[in-house]
Amino acid sequence: MNLKLLADIAKSLLLARWRQSLVAAIGVTFSITMFITLLGFMDGLNDLLDGLMLNRTPHVRLFRETKPNPDQPINRSADFRQGHNFIRSVKSSGGRMDIHNSAAIIQALKADPRVLGVSPKINAPVLYNSGTIDITGVVSGIDVLAESELYHFTDYVREGNPLDLKNVGNSIILGKGVAQKLLAEIGDVVQVTTSKGDLLPLKVVGFFQSGIADLDKVQSYASITTTQKLLGRPNNYLTDIQIKLHDLNQAPAMAKEYARLFQTDAEDIQTANAQFETGSFVRTLISYVVGIVLLIVAGFGIYNILNMMIYEKMDTIAILKATGFSGRDVRVIFLEMALSIGLMGGLSGLVSGFLLSLLVDQVPFHSASLPTVTTYPVNYNPGFYIIGIVFSLVTTFLAGFFPARRASQIDPVIIIRGK
Repeated sequence: MNLKLLADIAKSLLLARWRQSLVAAIGVTFSITMFITLLGFMDGLNDLLDGLMLNRTPHVRLFRETKPNPDQPINRSADFRQGHNFIRSVKSSGGRMDIHNSAAIIQALKADPRVLGVSPKINAPVLYNSGTIDITGVVSGIDVLAESELYHFTDYVREGNPLDLKNVGNSIILGKGVAQKLLAEIGDVVQVTTSKGDLLPLKVVGFFQSGIADLDKVQSYASITTTQKLLGRPNNYLTDIQIKLHDLNQAPAMAKEYARLFQTDAEDIQTANAQFETGSFVRTLISYVVGIVLLIVAGFGIYNILNMMIYEKMDTIAILKATGFSGRDVRVIFLEMALSIGLMGGLSGLVSGFLLSLLVDQVPFHSASLPTVTTYPVNYNPGFYIIGIVFSLVTTFLAGFFPARRASQIDPVIIIRGK
């Protein structure tokens, strides 16, 4: 089998019907272009949403949850141990809300090689006082440096300097929605009341906007020291310890391990954001399905063109076979024609998809709810381009296989006799 000769014959047949070949290649190009652009945009959108939600969520969160004690006194009584005790309307007892021995826990976590970083936190339900009106909210006491390093806190501070929380005593960064309700400006002093009735004036040093409107209407941030002072608690008082891991997939197992080791409640990121991750998976799946359908449609176009070419090239096939070319040689010729169309169309589609993605990436996008986003998000994952070219070759190979097999089975004697 002379592969070079067969390639030259395939090239001649393609150029002889160059219009049909061009139409088939354009079909593959369009499919790959849409496949690359659609996947890049949808994955970019997923990355954006992940940035808003998942990147600001700790991989493992240690806390103490207020809940009724499952071990009631009646269960410890020897008289009732053998029976089934029906206990109703069990109420939560007045347990401590902070994490016991938090300093030692943080030290142990930082020494764990699986842990990327640790960020302590205090969540304090408060009332923002605006004249005679009280607005319900939450003040989170944070370590500004750790929060910025692990959870990109500074990216969401739209006005003011985040480090002022650490450097300015009794300061607060208000959520954008809270600031609008209070008509507050940077430098103003707002009155904050705790659930126990303690009042503390705090100086506004910045505005925070997460992109989640409901959160920005209640959430504000202060330093850990200021929040402890607000609650009247000692300097070892912490309600949350946020943990970021090197490997996100280890979070469920490590949450159980830490809960058992430190005798606290623990929640992993997969459990906390199960519905969100499902939505991201469904969006990505839809993108792949649409792209593959486009490639299959292009494959049918190639199949039809090659099928028609066989009818038009019956004489050529008969001459090839009569001059010594085998059925296998004829099959290789038509497969080379199909793969040539797939390769040319696929490469053109990759270039066109990349250029169209660049164009989409430059389209302005402004939204008050997404202050950090200025253009439509696009992901240039090289894997998309590899998948695109592989699918184009596989699709065109399958589209050319059946016409090629049919061409290899043509009897030249019947065709010549008919002529």
